[in-house]
Amino acid sequence: MSLPELYSALADATRLKVLEMLHEKSRPVHELAAAFDISRPAISRHLRVLKEAGLVREIKQGRENVYSFQRDPLKPGLGWIERHGSGTAAKGKAKPLAKPAAPVKAAPKVPAKPKAVVANAVAPKSTRKPVTPPPAAAPAPQLSFFDF
Repeated sequence: MSLPELYSALADATRLKVLEMLHEKSRPVHELAAAFDISRPAISRHLRVLKEAGLVREIKQGRENVYSFQRDPLKPGLGWIERHGSGTAAKGKAKPLAKPAAPVKAAPKVPAKPKAVVANAVAPKSTRKPVTPPPAAAPAPQLSFFDF
């Protein structure tokens, strides 16, 4: 598994929460699905991504699939972070972030146009010629049954 594939599997909040739950203990699919407000097939798709990344292992127990967390695939990613992290941040001695700027105040609301102005508005005159319907066809003569 490449690092981009590993990080891609970890880049979803639902999958991270699933991994947190599986880190505590192995769980069947229905227990994982009950913890989320998404369908069981959606949880199964997330589990498939995690399984393909090697982050979970599936064990069939009777009619249930029980999943457990596998930490070995994380080692290359952690090693990369240790090698490429900034010196002080990687050692846990990073400086605190700057204080965030003051929140931006909302722009003042612009009052809507008074209804009287809108109600008295005049639409611009159209430059299009009016369409005249074609002349009606002459009505067919009324024949009675005895006109043969």
